[in-house]
Amino acid sequence: MLIPRPILDGIVAGDVTLAFRRWDRARAKAGSLHRTVVGLVAVDAVEVVRLADVTAADARAAGASTRADLLRFLRGRSGQVYRMRLRYAGADPRIALRSDAELTDADLAMLQTRLARLDAASRHGAWTREVLELIAANPARRAPDLAVIRGLPTQPFKTDVRKLKELGLTESLEVGYRISPRGQTYLAHVDRTAP
Repeated sequence: MLIPRPILDGIVAGDVTLAFRRWDRARAKAGSLHRTVVGLVAVDAVEVVRLADVTAADARAAGASTRADLLRFLRGRSGQVYRMRLRYAGADPRIALRSDAELTDADLAMLQTRLARLDAASRHGAWTREVLELIAANPARRAPDLAVIRGLPTQPFKTDVRKLKELGLTESLEVGYRISPRGQTYLAHVDRTAP
């Protein structure tokens, strides 16, 4: 679910507690967490509502200036109207993870195991170390440029990088990526222990 930045800021401040969307089927689930540029947004409830039942208070809680503005936004789309109750659920845990450069032997072993699984499951062969080293050598370089170097289309390359980001090894920049402090520690360990 895409949420514009002003609405995200309202969620963080506690001013925005609802979102409305027209969908052919529910695209969000109660109990889910969504990563956004401001942190985690929790979806506490999702329900189908009639357009006629959307109130002015609902519109304000969704960050709209007026009920008419919200209805204009919803009328331009097809499908049922879904109301979601939202709240700010805290900072993205990957931020703290990628800053944690003090890796124990157990941390390093866990990372090696996870990366080995990613390599083994890949349709394009072992890739994790090569991508980490590629990003380390090319910080802030566009993903399409890095994908060409890897010989992959952009989207599969980005999917691979997201897997590394989940482990706290990389971080996204305005353009491109860089190796996180955690990733630097991991790469230094791999370099030291390589045969």
